[in-house]
Amino acid sequence: MVLETSTDSLMGETPRTLRHSKPKDESLFEMIRLGIVNHQMGLSINCLLLLALTYLFFPSLRSNTSRYFVLSYKDDQTGLYKAGFDDLYFVVLWIVVFTGLRAATMDYVLMPWARNMGIKKKKHTLRFAEQSWMIIYYSVTWPAGIYLYVTSSYYGNLPAMWADYPNVHMAPLMKLYYLIQFAFWIQQIVVVHIEERRKDHWQMFSHHIITCILMFASYGSYQTKVGHVILVVMDVVDIVLPLAKNLKYAGYPIACDIMFGVFILTWFVTRHIFFPMICWSVYRDIPVVMPGGCYDPSTRMKDSTNGGNEIWRNIVHAYKGGEGPVCFNEVLRLSYLGLLLTLQLLITVWFTMICRVAYGVLSGKGAEDSRSDDEDEGDEEEEEPQPSPVRLGKRPAQTRTGSGRLPKEEEVGVEQLRFVKRTSPPARRTKARASGISIPGHTDHKELLGRIGCDKPSGS
Repeated sequence: MVLETSTDSLMGETPRTLRHSKPKDESLFEMIRLGIVNHQMGLSINCLLLLALTYLFFPSLRSNTSRYFVLSYKDDQTGLYKAGFDDLYFVVLWIVVFTGLRAATMDYVLMPWARNMGIKKKKHTLRFAEQSWMIIYYSVTWPAGIYLYVTSSYYGNLPAMWADYPNVHMAPLMKLYYLIQFAFWIQQIVVVHIEERRKDHWQMFSHHIITCILMFASYGSYQTKVGHVILVVMDVVDIVLPLAKNLKYAGYPIACDIMFGVFILTWFVTRHIFFPMICWSVYRDIPVVMPGGCYDPSTRMKDSTNGGNEIWRNIVHAYKGGEGPVCFNEVLRLSYLGLLLTLQLLITVWFTMICRVAYGVLSGKGAEDSRSDDEDEGDEEEEEPQPSPVRLGKRPAQTRTGSGRLPKEEEVGVEQLRFVKRTSPPARRTKARASGISIPGHTDHKELLGRIGCDKPSGS
C-alpha cells in the first residue's frame, strides 16, 4: 500500500532493499524430506537399538544380525578377509551410523561451537557445522588411507596395483577402511537428496554415483588396490577446502586467503596430476601386468586367455560367493577407464570454475561461482520504492514543473488521503563481487561465494 495525496511529489526517497523468501514447497515429497532431515538422529538411534536388541534377545537370529556388526569372511588360518555379499550388511549399518553421528555432532557440538565463535546467521552456522563434519571425517580416514598406502606393496609403484590378480584376501584394516568409505559415499547421496539443494546438486549427485559404482565394482571384482589409491588421492582436498570455508565463516580472511591458495594447489596436484596418472595406468599397465583372461581366485592361476566380454558377472563375482573363475577383459577395462575419465571431466569442469573465481578475487571483477552452495540461496534481494512520509508545510526549495508552474503545496487532513495498491517491481538480483582480498574502489563486496571464498561474512 502506498500513501498518496493530491500532490504528485511525495516519492523522493532512495529505494530500500528488502529480502523476500522463495515460496515454500508443501508437496508430499517435501514433507517426507523435512521429516527425515529433522529426525535423522532419532531414526538412526531407533534402527541401531532395534538391531542391538534383536541380537541380544533373539539368539537364534544372531547368525543373521551379527553380520551388521562385525566383518565377515575371515580366514582363520591367515587372519585375512575375503569379500562377499554379507559385507553389504556392514555397509548398511555404517550408513545408519553416519547419518545419526553426523546429525548429533552437528546439532550438539559443531553448531553451538559456531555460535560461541560469534557466527550469528543461522545459515552460516549450519554451513560451518557441515564443513566441520567433513574435516572430522577426512581427518580420520585420509591418514588411515595414507598409512595403508605407505605399508602396501604398491606404494609408489602404480603398475603393482594390477599384480597378483585376483586380489582375494585383504588385511582387516583395509577391509574396514574400504567398507566404511563405501558407506560414507552412499550416505552422501542420501544427504544430497534430503537436505536443501545447492546450485551444484546434479554435479555432486553425478560425482557420488560414479564414485559408488566404482567402489561397488572394484570391491566385487577384487580391484581394491586401485580403489584405495584413488580414495587417498581424492580425500585430501576434502580437508583443505572445508577448512578454508570455515576460516571464512569464523572471520579470518587472511588465513582463509592462504588456505584458499593451498586448496587450489592441492586440487591441481592431486586431481589433475596424480589422478590422470592412475587413469594412464589403467590404459597402459593393465594389458602388460594383468592381461585379459580367466583366473582361479584360490590359486591366482590363469585358466584361460579368453576373458570373454561379460561385465556384470565379473564385477559381482565376490558378492555371488567367489566360486568359479573370475575373468578380466577389454570391455571391462574400457568400462573402468570410461568411468574414471568421466570423473576427471567433471572435476576439470569444477577446477575451471574455481580458477574463474580465483581470477575474480585477484582482479576485483565480479565472481559467480556455479559450484556454490550459495549462502543466500532461497532469498532474493528486491528493491522496492518506499514512499516518504507526508510532508506538511513548506518545502525548503521550490522547483518548477514541466509546465513552468510551481507545484501546488497545501496542508491536507487525513480525510483527503487516498490509499492505492501498488504492485512490487520485478525482483532484481544483485551481482556478487569477489572478495577475500581488499581492492580499492570495490566496497560492495559479498563473501566469496559458497564453496570457495574467504571474506568475512557480514553479520557473521
